[in-house]
Amino acid sequence: MISFRNDYGEVAHPRILERLLECAYAQNDGYGLDVHSVAAADSIRRLLGRDADIHFIPGGTQTNLLVIAACLRPFECVLTCNTGHINVHETGAIEATGHKVVTVPHVDGKLTPEGIRTMFDAHESEHMVKPRMVYLSDSTELGTVYTKTELTAIRRTCDELGLLLFLDGARLGSALCSAQNDLTLSDLAALCDLFYIGGTKNGALFGEALVIINDALKADFRYMIKNRGAMLAKGFVTGIQFEVLFEGENPLFFELAAHANSQAIKIADALMAKGYDFYATPSGSNQLFPIVTAEKMAELEQNFAFNVEKTLPDGRFAIRFVTSFATTDKMVDALIEAL
Repeated sequence: MISFRNDYGEVAHPRILERLLECAYAQNDGYGLDVHSVAAADSIRRLLGRDADIHFIPGGTQTNLLVIAACLRPFECVLTCNTGHINVHETGAIEATGHKVVTVPHVDGKLTPEGIRTMFDAHESEHMVKPRMVYLSDSTELGTVYTKTELTAIRRTCDELGLLLFLDGARLGSALCSAQNDLTLSDLAALCDLFYIGGTKNGALFGEALVIINDALKADFRYMIKNRGAMLAKGFVTGIQFEVLFEGENPLFFELAAHANSQAIKIADALMAKGYDFYATPSGSNQLFPIVTAEKMAELEQNFAFNVEKTLPDGRFAIRFVTSFATTDKMVDALIEAL
């Protein structure tokens, strides 16, 4: 069985595992105050081109929960599109912090300035939750990516309405390496109040690097990390991984994301050549959403693992293929032949 179910089904890239073995008996300070975490944060700051607080958090849901709980007052809410991860795939974790998730229909998986304004205007008095934060994902839950023009327009809307902008970067590597992308990490630092860089879905054992740009949001954030159970005693394990991912002139982080994208592009090209329709148009990221018949899906399930995104009104299915840093040519060729 060959899996295209997700991009975190393999343990980790060998260079990360090798470094962890090298450091197996080294003694470190705990709770993310070690030399590896400091070095990793410094490497990321160099790419940002500015100062920022960087915290290494075990997982994406924890990161989203921490940010929203720390930044919002009890009566404030977060705005996102209806496909947003915090709305669909986090089991009420955000609502459990006491903050409502307010949604608007997506446009190609994306949030728009018009959508933000619609949600904002609908909350007009103290008898309703007050919008305070905009949440979006890049790449999106449908594999699309934001352009600099799109993100700049969203930032302008947030500034006009007094909203914070938080970008979920669980698949940020794939987004930044997409052929349709024109954003850099320094652009994100200029446009977002906070964002995170996903390691879990790009070759790490686990871990996300939360980047806090807005000075007003930095104070006491480590208290929130501890309070919410996200502060690892062995924080250096995460620090070592991000040290490996971002060291040097050509960071491994981008190499792994580019590989995942290139394998997805091969599959996308084959799908288009064979006449398949798509639920979400391929954008050069590592997620693909072809539409197949029930018969074809049953045939593919004999040898491949993948997720069903949606059952369509005509009885066909939108399925999802995800490639990773470990997706080989042999795996891709086998899928293309089966298609």
